[in-house]
Amino acid sequence: MLVGQDGVATWSQLRAAGLQRHDLDRMLRRREIVRVHRRVYVDHTGPLTWSQRAWAAVLHAGPAALCLESAESDPDPDAVIHVAVDRTRRVSGAPDVRIHRMVGLQELVRWTTSPPRLRVEPNVLERVDRAGSESEVIRLLSDAVGSRRTTAPRLRAQLVARARMNRRAWVAAVLDDLEGGACSVLEQGFWNLVERPHGLPTPRRQAPRRGDGGVEYRDASYDDLGVVVELDGQLGHAGWQGAGRDADRDLDARVEGDESVRIRWAQVFDRPCRTAGRLARLFRRHGWAGEVQACGPDCTAGEAA
Repeated sequence: MLVGQDGVATWSQLRAAGLQRHDLDRMLRRREIVRVHRRVYVDHTGPLTWSQRAWAAVLHAGPAALCLESAESDPDPDAVIHVAVDRTRRVSGAPDVRIHRMVGLQELVRWTTSPPRLRVEPNVLERVDRAGSESEVIRLLSDAVGSRRTTAPRLRAQLVARARMNRRAWVAAVLDDLEGGACSVLEQGFWNLVERPHGLPTPRRQAPRRGDGGVEYRDASYDDLGVVVELDGQLGHAGWQGAGRDADRDLDARVEGDESVRIRWAQVFDRPCRTAGRLARLFRRHGWAGEVQACGPDCTAGEAA
């Protein structure tokens, strides 16, 4: 038992293994075991590993499972442990443990993992539901699909099964884009966050051109300036942060003389003002006589330009 749970056990488990109350008291006096939470113990006196903290949290709230950031493959070792229990239960908190009550927990958990944790799809959507911004939503979904931990169809099926979901229609649209390679959400973000609020020129959208493979469509063609902006919604193996850094380098290189730029999710939803400023600089290089506008008091487009 202690081996399977990384040296952590409840009083009920110890009693089922044959210990009596006087055995527990003796082991506590001798420091052979140490109390972690109420009725939860560990078999050493040193600092707890993350795994031991996670086991202690799950056993304290049991039946329970790791959730949110704590259910990911690389959790912050110093962060609080997030634990899910069924909505019908009332569980008292504990130091460094945060309890979350969820509907239908039994069907959402992989109980055979060590410790038990939410399955990938419900956990991703639980984090998406709690996300503070659309940028965070896109990062969570694109990272989950790009890392191949799940797929857009699986996430969509879980989305349908959820009774409540913030931004449900918008989340479904992002999943459609991630699955089909379209960029409708990215295009809307480019227009509404980059182009229009900063007074950039209006391009010809989905401009056709004949290429080697037949007719191709450019997302935004600034014909009088000789500039083309392509909105790239494809996912790379480098993940959200890596793809964003690559896109920034591509954009900076184009600013120095190229006529075509590629814009990705991170540039539109994480740093639209910087992107607008860099595009304004590129447009001026090709003859645009306008000036980038500030979208608000904290806008950095002018600095980037």
